[in-house]
Amino acid sequence: MTMKDLSTGPDWIVWVVFVILVAISAILLSGHGANLIAGYNTAPEEKKEKYDEKKLGRVIGTGLLAIAILLPFAVLGQAMLPAWVAYAFLGFTIADSIVMIILANTICKK
Repeated sequence: MTMKDLSTGPDWIVWVVFVILVAISAILLSGHGANLIAGYNTAPEEKKEKYDEKKLGRVIGTGLLAIAILLPFAVLGQAMLPAWVAYAFLGFTIADSIVMIILANTICKK
């Protein structure tokens, strides 16, 4: 069984998600767009002051970029790659999200 057997949708959707993730990552890594981070944009000013905004953007931007970089490999190799790679990608995405949350709540605080 290959990843193509697990695929149920068109490939262009993955490419659109890839472009969106790269664009958001670029905005966050440039030090702008902290309002794109869920939870940070709705936090009151006294909570926002506890975080280093640029460092928070770098952490979240790097995490999103890591996921975005793996997406094209999953799409381009789906005819050859075994099905377990899809589950490994899902596991990596979950682990990356957990690491981003931990880093955002530890090293990004002032």
